[in-house]
Amino acid sequence: MSTEKHLKVTGSSAVSWKDAIVTTITEASKTIDYLSSVTILEQKAKIDGNKIVEYYATIDLSFNIDENRG
Repeated sequence: MSTEKHLKVTGSSAVSWKDAIVTTITEASKTIDYLSSVTILEQKAKIDGNKIVEYYATIDLSFNIDENRG
């Protein structure tokens, strides 16, 4: 039997939404094993004047639970 867990995480980037997503996955993978999929839940941005200065992405990360881990 396989068990999957989900974690909702928000990350940011000064470059783009794609960069916010990739950076968030990279950071999460440093402490979470067995990442298996990602769902993009929300994209937001901070605006200063008429320019986007910060991109935010909220994602749902899925990962498998290692049943053999003690």
